[in-house]
Amino acid sequence: MTLKEVYNGKEVNEVVELLHKYGSRAKVISGGTDVVIALRNEKISPEVLIDISKIDELKKIEDRGDHIVIGGGVTFTQIVESDLFLGNLLGLHKACKMVGSPQIRNMGTIGGNIANGSAAADSVPPLIALDAVVSLLSQNGVRKIGLEAYYHDPIKENELLTEVSFAKPKENEVLTFSKLGLRKALAISRLTLSSFVEFEGGKVKSVRVASGALAKFPMREVEVENYLTGKVLDEESVEVAIEKLKDSMDIRLKGRSTLPYKRVAISTILREALEEAMKFGEEVRA
Repeated sequence: MTLKEVYNGKEVNEVVELLHKYGSRAKVISGGTDVVIALRNEKISPEVLIDISKIDELKKIEDRGDHIVIGGGVTFTQIVESDLFLGNLLGLHKACKMVGSPQIRNMGTIGGNIANGSAAADSVPPLIALDAVVSLLSQNGVRKIGLEAYYHDPIKENELLTEVSFAKPKENEVLTFSKLGLRKALAISRLTLSSFVEFEGGKVKSVRVASGALAKFPMREVEVENYLTGKVLDEESVEVAIEKLKDSMDIRLKGRSTLPYKRVAISTILREALEEAMKFGEEVRA
């Protein structure tokens, strides 16, 4: 296919109508940090580009009391500069701050990071750890799906990712993030990990741990979660949790040339993520 038309979308409903009309012949573009490269490398060849970068309703971050809603067109810079993502949501702030260069953070969007489907998307593990829900709009209505499940039932040709939402953490809950790349800020993530821990009575009441680049898609690390639930989060339990994750990786990545490197590297980032949570837990107890 040859590019024939570029539409500058003015509102969400207009974009949804265009997606319904053109289907697989269309491609949505916002920041363009992934799409432009794919076009140049001829990995995609749409007839129609639909630019959604000027649609204000997709560029809002909203505190709705018990939930936070992030529009699909919100940039990483917007998240980094928002006071909402400090304190016990610092893990998402940290993930977005570590995306690419300042120019990429200024252009790249949370919706694009999700829709691109990369296993190494920085923002996705903390959002999975937050149990975030993605909203996908088409002429058939809104389809809501948990972010981890999204990767097994991703965005359709006629859908627009309008927002991602999650419950606001309570005072005894914290989100952490750790990343290991080949180079610092400009690296495509080689390993990322996020934890969301709820403390009660000095112990882990509940926990969600999500990884990036340890499988085909970002995912929850259930074995680690099951082990840590009900435990005191200390140096000993962190070391056992690392071994639990290594055991899981041995099965998942059996025969892969990257396994020895990832077994060593995961120790560093899981320890960092859980030690951040441990410090928070100590402050809660104090």
